[in-house]
Amino acid sequence: MNLKQLEYIIAIAEEKNITKAADKLFLTQSALNQQLLKLEKELETPLFYRTRTECIPTQAGEIYLTAARKMLQMKEDAYRQIRDIADLKTGQLSVGFTPNRGSRMFSALYPSFHQAFPNVHLTPLELSVHAQEKQIASGILDIGFVTVFPEQKKSFLSYTALCEEEIFLAVPNGAVLNGKPAGEWADFASVPLGLLKDLPFVLIYQQSTVRRLVDHLFEEAGFQPNVLFETSSTNTIITMIQAGICCGFVPASYADPSLEGIRFFCLSSHPKWEVCACFLSRRYLSRAARELISLAAEYWSGSSFRRAPADPVSR
Repeated sequence: MNLKQLEYIIAIAEEKNITKAADKLFLTQSALNQQLLKLEKELETPLFYRTRTECIPTQAGEIYLTAARKMLQMKEDAYRQIRDIADLKTGQLSVGFTPNRGSRMFSALYPSFHQAFPNVHLTPLELSVHAQEKQIASGILDIGFVTVFPEQKKSFLSYTALCEEEIFLAVPNGAVLNGKPAGEWADFASVPLGLLKDLPFVLIYQQSTVRRLVDHLFEEAGFQPNVLFETSSTNTIITMIQAGICCGFVPASYADPSLEGIRFFCLSSHPKWEVCACFLSRRYLSRAARELISLAAEYWSGSSFRRAPADPVSR
């Protein structure tokens, strides 16, 4: 195996198409195809099933790809350690974060990071938690900034906890709870979810890490919610609630009591998830990567998360 050959096969697998992979590698389609044929002849077995439009790895191809990714990761880890020893402060770092607040975090961190590591090329990618985990496993992402519950953590990833964040119930001010409009209750008062069984909800989409918790909360409350629709955006949930259309669940970083038309409530169980930085367990974390995680920890520790009073009561 040579390193270029490894990159060629990985590119074909990622693009699922020789022509697209060739464009990505700045090669001609013919040149890349010849490299693949040469390797398959050497191995005496095909690495891809070929259709008119796709190249899908065979069992032999999957074995080759696993080894190829490990070898390229070993090369990159060695280079990063050498650059750190030489204090070069150069290289590349790919970082994933979730939409909305992830981009807010990144924009807050980047100036300080760039000042400390001006010659490190940082590539940000806005992705769901599941997509980040997948890309970290394949070596595309170096670090992911994710929100997870302990039971959702993957064994092949290492996690650095940045903070805990409570999940709150959000209700339009005009919704009536126990005979009184929500807007007349105290901020972050504790209410049983069952009081909302006749109200509509907009929920985060099924693939979200928080959705399993939300579904469990409804099971515990003993009712099936009237779900108007699902969304991937917490901002959309907030907007719908402010418009008086529905109720929903939001993390603490979105639960701003100064927002008009909305009241936030605690759940009796005070469910929390962790905001974490995660990375592949066997990978070397460069000095630049460690600095970025440190900056993220400072950012989250300074975030003004709203917490319910110790003994919340309605007014």
